[in-house]
Amino acid sequence: MKHRHPLLLAFLLILLTPTHAQSRFVADSIAFANVLWDTDTLDGFIYRTHHFTYRQLFGSNQNLCIIEIPKGSKSHLVLAADTVLTRVSDFAIRAKAQAAINGSYFDMRSGAPVCYLRINGKQLGENTPMATDSVNRKYYQNAPLRMTRRGHPRFLVPDSSRTAECKLPDSNIMTTGPMLIHRGEIVPQRLDRRFVYQRHNRTALGLKRDGTIILLVADGRAKDQCSGLSIPELTRIMRWLGCAEAVNLDGGGSTTMYIKGRGEEGIVNHPSDNGRFDAKGQRRVANAILVVKD
Repeated sequence: MKHRHPLLLAFLLILLTPTHAQSRFVADSIAFANVLWDTDTLDGFIYRTHHFTYRQLFGSNQNLCIIEIPKGSKSHLVLAADTVLTRVSDFAIRAKAQAAINGSYFDMRSGAPVCYLRINGKQLGENTPMATDSVNRKYYQNAPLRMTRRGHPRFLVPDSSRTAECKLPDSNIMTTGPMLIHRGEIVPQRLDRRFVYQRHNRTALGLKRDGTIILLVADGRAKDQCSGLSIPELTRIMRWLGCAEAVNLDGGGSTTMYIKGRGEEGIVNHPSDNGRFDAKGQRRVANAILVVKD
């Protein structure tokens, strides 16, 4: 007669029974895979957008806007900055850009970058030190973007020294963070930080293995329309989009996407600084990433 072992059976049952989190992950990945994107093929890039309602994604409503620049396109990325805080749309219009998103972090009072920034060989910002540690970089300063001469991003995980970028030869560098995906692997995050686990408007930049550049904004701070994303949720989306490299940029009220001739005065998402779910809440920012055509 065979004897059953209740503890062993219970253990096996736990292993074989999907957890709520696992079930949620499967449901989210299916929902994302089955999205019917509103798609617009423009000169040099593709624009996609979708508003997830009925809590379809991560148990919440989400509004995503995505720009895809395929390898070989005549469109490329350019960094822009000013000493005066400027709207993303104004950065774009001034440079006659096709599109733009907000860039890296800055001090809202002084307007100065708080992450390393170099444009056309000129250093415009440094990785500001922590109050108790002037040597090591802050959490959101761990992902320098190096732009090639052709305007393609290259992703770097530097050493902990906050001055490491000073030694790089590149003419255009924007440091941001955290890094989400590097060399095809999801980068572990510090889940004890509210910045990581709380949902906010997010802006991200990614690169697929085939060279396609991904620019993404996720609206937030509009509970009934869109909740925003945590960093792990943003990472999943960038992974689902096929990114082998991805970084988080400045978010919250800074999150903005501009596309010339689209949306309301070019704004296609819902910047939240005015507290309303519309296109009129742009925050003035210190820098931006532009899409320009050769």
